[in-house]
Amino acid sequence: MRPRLPPLNNLKAFEAAARHESFTRAAEELCVTQGAVSQQVKALEEGLALKLFNRERQRLVITEAGRDYLTVVRDALDRIALGTERLLQRQNAGVLTVSTSPDFAAKWLVHRLGHFAEANSGIDLRVSATLHHVDFAREEVDLAVRHGDGNWSGLDTVQLSSENLFAVCSPKLLAGRKRLRKPADILNFPLIHLDSRADWTKWLRAVDVHDAGAAHGPVLNRASMVIDAAINGQGVALARTTLAAWDLINGRLVRPFPDTLPLSKTYWIVCPKATSNVPKIVTFRNWLLAEAAEDSRRLKSMRWPQKALN
Repeated sequence: MRPRLPPLNNLKAFEAAARHESFTRAAEELCVTQGAVSQQVKALEEGLALKLFNRERQRLVITEAGRDYLTVVRDALDRIALGTERLLQRQNAGVLTVSTSPDFAAKWLVHRLGHFAEANSGIDLRVSATLHHVDFAREEVDLAVRHGDGNWSGLDTVQLSSENLFAVCSPKLLAGRKRLRKPADILNFPLIHLDSRADWTKWLRAVDVHDAGAAHGPVLNRASMVIDAAINGQGVALARTTLAAWDLINGRLVRPFPDTLPLSKTYWIVCPKATSNVPKIVTFRNWLLAEAAEDSRRLKSMRWPQKALN
């Protein structure tokens, strides 16, 4: 069994009193009363059955036994302080492993990693793009960005941003004789589908366009592929706000029409509740939120008209 240790506050009071040769100045440093320091040192002396100080004419004089013990106490306190500092440095810096979907990594995160690295050189960011939801208890992952309803038991969840679904295309589809002027013109171009044709069917019905033509166009299984195909002028796609933001802001995509479908499932920043306040996790979460807020501000400044669909 570990030997019984004196109370830490008593050791701190003894070390401060020895350094200042004064209970009063030790009390000022420790933000307690002079009487409290005196009592803590007295309790330490009684526990050790040794006299650590002599009180001579309102002056504190450390004894030989006290001087020997001070060397041990200072070394121990210095080791604790150094270990604490190293622990805090690891929390503020070091490796931060983030799990995201391949789509979010490719269309949102990868473009911005340089900005994060410049502002946070002490954090070594590791990004794992995967389709499965990580198990924080079994996998060495600090934080994840998930798409869903935000209802994950036992996890700290923060919504990245709200989302809508809207039509996007290459700017070149708005020029020339065969161009997009009204929603019905979409049927003159290939429709790029994600997983199924259900979203396009719903969107076309909402804008009062007969959806017989929704069956044409390729079906892809990744949202990032759908957006890239639209950028390359291969047709018109439906895209979510978050994944399309970078390309819209940088002019690689345009919104030909204002009509939008609100989405209930969005992107969320998640981590275990027990680690939600670890400094490096807080830093990365705040950066994600700031980037998303800036996207929203810039998209609004582009003054696209908004028209919500039911």
